[in-house]
Amino acid sequence: MAEDGFTPEEKAAMRERARESRASKKDPERDVLEKIAEMDQPDRSMAERIHAIVREAAPELAPRTWYGMPAYAKDGKVICFFQAASKFKTRYATLGFSDSAQLDDGDMWPVAFAVAALTPAVEERIADLVRRAVG
Repeated sequence: MAEDGFTPEEKAAMRERARESRASKKDPERDVLEKIAEMDQPDRSMAERIHAIVREAAPELAPRTWYGMPAYAKDGKVICFFQAASKFKTRYATLGFSDSAQLDDGDMWPVAFAVAALTPAVEERIADLVRRAVG
């Protein structure tokens, strides 16, 4: 951990977010695909497939980058995002949902899911979560 409390990976994510805020978003989907292409395997294959699932399950979501990660937004608000395992040196990738996602279920519900492999059952669960998140 860095002296100021942030790891080098966290600092890189913050710099990426600042760049995203300043950049002209002429083709946000291209930006997402470029970020995916920069990933190492197996993150890249997983991100490519999740991108396709999200685009099919919720075509109304707009692809964009968010802290350097592929994300999908509705009305300018990020609904879900993919965090590669390599981004913060974790042992699994994460599919996360923001507070704008409509996944509420009682007093407590999950908003992030570890993704170790994409099986047909996992792909269907992702599609269902994304459809529910959009509302």
